[in-house]
Amino acid sequence: MTAILHKSRHTLAMAALIAGILTAGAGMATAGERKANLSGDQEVPPVQTSATGTGAIIVEDDKSVKGTITTSGIKGTSAHIHEGAAGKNGPDLIALKKTSDGEWSVPSGAKLTDAQYDAYKAGNLYVNIHSEAHPSGELRGQLKNR
Repeated sequence: MTAILHKSRHTLAMAALIAGILTAGAGMATAGERKANLSGDQEVPPVQTSATGTGAIIVEDDKSVKGTITTSGIKGTSAHIHEGAAGKNGPDLIALKKTSDGEWSVPSGAKLTDAQYDAYKAGNLYVNIHSEAHPSGELRGQLKNR
């Protein structure tokens, strides 16, 4: 009986250790991926367009940024990641590179500052696609948690 009790305590201790490691690991996980669904009605002020866009931006714990946005129905002239809450315009932080018709990517080496990283975690960054018809932006999408 004593051997069984000792074995049960050992099993419980191992389970607690594993749970602790998993919990600590979750806290150390990357900041993660934010999805973006772009539309004209998210622009400030809203824009009438049939164009759309989707994609994901990933920011690692070291604040490095990567990701791609794909658009359709728009001839984009430029694209940026901006800082700003939903319904508010803000400054551009990272200019995206046009990698093909309808595709924009974060340039390699892109990184956020500490303040920009905090805004990212709070959901206060967005992607904006500009066009000749709408030089201030035709499509916008807030970067939201999966």
